[in-house]
Amino acid sequence: MRHVRIRTALEQDLPALVTALDQEPYFAHQLARQRAGHGLLLVAWQAFTPVGDVYLWLDAAEEPELRDRLPGVPLLTHLEVAPDHRNQRIGTELVRAAEAHLRELGHEKVALGVDLDNPRVCRLYRRLGYVEWPYPPIRTTRDVFLPGGGIERQADACRILVKELRTMGLGSPNIVRHT
Repeated sequence: MRHVRIRTALEQDLPALVTALDQEPYFAHQLARQRAGHGLLLVAWQAFTPVGDVYLWLDAAEEPELRDRLPGVPLLTHLEVAPDHRNQRIGTELVRAAEAHLRELGHEKVALGVDLDNPRVCRLYRRLGYVEWPYPPIRTTRDVFLPGGGIERQADACRILVKELRTMGLGSPNIVRHT
């Protein structure tokens, strides 16, 4: 893996994020949520180019099953790595950086949802210590960010994976925080 630096996204990163990863409405929305204190957008950088990102959802989960069974547990969402940079452990480093940040905030668990038809991603998370919760998959929604800035909600279903953060001892990722 070439050197990658992971840090919290800044407002001025939006043009670089859009150039490298597209999805302007998504990034603008997540930066607004971050500004309001609802989450955190972490970005992996190679030199001056964003090569991946992950969003930490810090608000209460929208799904009642998650709020009831995992109250106060943050969610790891929208892990992505640019196609030319996949299979270089960047996704793994983004997840580890997210987990380290959550531990610093005092969280003991993190959860995430994986599409039912995505076994490759499930294998990644299981390799990183995530376990499927003992309940059935849940119905949820997926936000599709439209070019004009609107958001379309689509019905979805996913399995929930959870990780205990207290037991981590995997070393510290290369994180730079801007507050």
